[in-house]
Amino acid sequence: MSAAKAADPTPAGIVIESTAQASYDDGGITRNVTSNTVQVRVDELLDPVATALDAGSLEVRPGPAVLSFLVSNAGNGPEAFNLEVVTSVAGNAFDTTLDSIAVDTNSNATYDPGIDQILSAPAVTEILAPGASLTIFVILSVPDGIEDGAQSEVSFVARAATGNGAPGNVFAGAGENGSDAIAGLSGGEATAIGQMVATTSIVALQKSGTVADPFGGSAAVPGATITYNIAASVTGSAQIDDLVITDQIPPGTQYVAGSLALDGTPLSDVADSDAGEATPDAITVNLGTVASGSSNIITFAVLIAE
Repeated sequence: MSAAKAADPTPAGIVIESTAQASYDDGGITRNVTSNTVQVRVDELLDPVATALDAGSLEVRPGPAVLSFLVSNAGNGPEAFNLEVVTSVAGNAFDTTLDSIAVDTNSNATYDPGIDQILSAPAVTEILAPGASLTIFVILSVPDGIEDGAQSEVSFVARAATGNGAPGNVFAGAGENGSDAIAGLSGGEATAIGQMVATTSIVALQKSGTVADPFGGSAAVPGATITYNIAASVTGSAQIDDLVITDQIPPGTQYVAGSLALDGTPLSDVADSDAGEATPDAITVNLGTVASGSSNIITFAVLIAE
């Protein structure tokens, strides 16, 4: 938790005392007089601030996602805040599912599962001193089937635990040291919007085959060779990781040793440092990490058994 104070408002609950004095000359004698003392107890102002911490739209894929928010106590008294997350927002191209709300326990601005405290429902922060802030993580599940570039928003709401409502609403005796609590200009409630954009990619495979027979033609007769081409393309805005392409050697054929190639470059049949491997049963090509917009061609040949 960080204590960021932009100003030092008069603390809630303290008593402001004011007494007037006068002095005058009474026939050569200086006299002093003191008024009664007026006491005013300072009321507690309920005034949370909520801020989205992610710069721009968070890039997400189907699966877990974490949005970060800051809750600040801009009031003049210690206050806890009730937290609410609304995932169904008008205009969303997709809605996420709320998994949990967590506190940045180790103050490193990164969600650490098993370390950062998960708030049980209903989620309520610890009591924050005036001017103090707390980083909150909202852990979400992004659904499958979202389109690349689709956008979604989440509404993060912090409400003063003492109460909220129209600005100026009074909660008698609910403030610090028995003072009244007053809803500030925020109404004791603050909202921040977390934004997400889907960055997904799709892998497409297109396979073709050409036949060369022993007579110089293209008849699929025993002894003919079938050369297969597999075009692998990645479309979308995200890179693909661990892309592995396999193809079974068709029944009635046998793999032609040494025919495996990637983008025209021969690959060895054995499992070694290059991307390819071929066995009597299948070929495998490990493309690893592939950037969006990329396209690769895998070729290999089989012989129609005689």
